[in-house]
Amino acid sequence: MDWDQRWNEGDTPWDHGEPAPPLAAFLRSNDIPSGTALVPGCGSGHEVRALAKAGFEATGLDLSPRAIEVAQEKVTPGAQFVVGDWFDLPEDFHQQFDWVFEHTCFCAIHPDRRDDYLKSLMQALKPGGHYMAIFYLNPQADEGPPFKVSPEELDQRFSNFRLLRAWEPGVGFESRMGREQCRLYEFSQL
Repeated sequence: MDWDQRWNEGDTPWDHGEPAPPLAAFLRSNDIPSGTALVPGCGSGHEVRALAKAGFEATGLDLSPRAIEVAQEKVTPGAQFVVGDWFDLPEDFHQQFDWVFEHTCFCAIHPDRRDDYLKSLMQALKPGGHYMAIFYLNPQADEGPPFKVSPEELDQRFSNFRLLRAWEPGVGFESRMGREQCRLYEFSQL
């Protein structure tokens, strides 16, 4: 998938023009300590800006230079955006983040690369850091993106993390209602 080409052509149906409703609800309803946060596959940066407004020092990372250009058009104190490859995480990102938040990045990654996703996640988080994800469960998709994701796969792949909570979000984008699962993990192993 050529993500930059999709951004250059304006072919971004996943961008709904606002942060993911489950993330916004999570930030409103939970008294969580802010800190440093990373959003892989940040696209135009809606989630990054929401985190910055909630008090985080938030960094968005995306492969697409055009996505980062779009993200930088809206200045929000505490938000920064970096062109980079999640699978080749910049060295200065290693063990630098208290939180990693993601929405539909995992499902966009071919299943053959998901172990690499986990490796980068463990590199980015500080020990004891947290990972909050809104997983798009798309069990009927054989080809993607989005690619198949199931709760069983998540249980298996995230075994190095302590699951603190899993829930079905009561809010979401209409096209994803009933097809997402939120999970909050703590990174408890190096």
